[in-house]
Amino acid sequence: MGNASVSDTNGGHSATATYPPVEIRFTDSTAVARHMYFLASDALKGRDTGSEGIAKAATYIETLFDKNGIVPYFSSYRDSLSNKRKAYNVVGYLEGNDATLKDEFVIIGAHYDHIGIGGRVRGDAIANGANDNASGTTAVLELARYFGKEKRNRRSMMFVLFSAEELGLLGSKHLARKLMEQDFNLYAMVNFEMIGVPMKGRDHIVYLSGYKRSNMADKLNEYAGKKLIGYSSTAARNYVFQRSDNYPFHREFRVPSQTICSFDFNNYPYYHHVDDEVDKMDFTHMATVVNEMISVLERMVNAPTKEIRYNK
Repeated sequence: MGNASVSDTNGGHSATATYPPVEIRFTDSTAVARHMYFLASDALKGRDTGSEGIAKAATYIETLFDKNGIVPYFSSYRDSLSNKRKAYNVVGYLEGNDATLKDEFVIIGAHYDHIGIGGRVRGDAIANGANDNASGTTAVLELARYFGKEKRNRRSMMFVLFSAEELGLLGSKHLARKLMEQDFNLYAMVNFEMIGVPMKGRDHIVYLSGYKRSNMADKLNEYAGKKLIGYSSTAARNYVFQRSDNYPFHREFRVPSQTICSFDFNNYPYYHHVDDEVDKMDFTHMATVVNEMISVLERMVNAPTKEIRYNK
């Protein structure tokens, strides 16, 4: 997410729990840590767009997609974008199992780039980007692993790790335009950004950017059977909706395209800082977010009609 005021309040709508809660324990802190220790390691040197480090991350993502039955959507997993540096999104696809609904897509995304080498602090100049956004990347990888294993999705799903987010959402802008030109039938886009640490003093574990624009939070809370997702006034003031990879899909498709996040500008002081390190992440919180999102996303992709929509 690009640059940023602070303080927050609870707000938004309350959930109507018409669905029974579903407890899923698919992933755990060990599985989450395995991804995080690789993606945020010094060996990747901050995953700067066009670098050898981000190329290693892309290979890691491709290997996991292939292992878990997520196939390339294009001719290969790597979808190159045109900018000043060599860059590519990693795009995987899981076909839906319903003859009609499989023509509709839900995109699950996160950016896997970061800012590379930054200002030196106590001899360290590598901005490892653990929270920003190895954490979101890890969520997408674990969600891809679950859905690729279970294959219970009636709608088709696209799993995307975006490059060049830190250069101005270049990867998501590229893919959104490309898919729009292909008459891609997008139902919704759910983006994951900075879920590595929990919020404090909240009655929900994540917030949704652009909360008041759609009924997505209400519907996902309904699917969860509890209040899982809340509102962040701080995020609204800092334009998280416009500064994350959901935004190009909103601009192109005008369908609900929003970001799940637990960084609220109050709970983590190392945004775009070399001290954004993996040892500061809460793997149990991350695993909880993924497990909770599995149940609601499964209900989302299997709903008989497009229940999530922008507010008029």
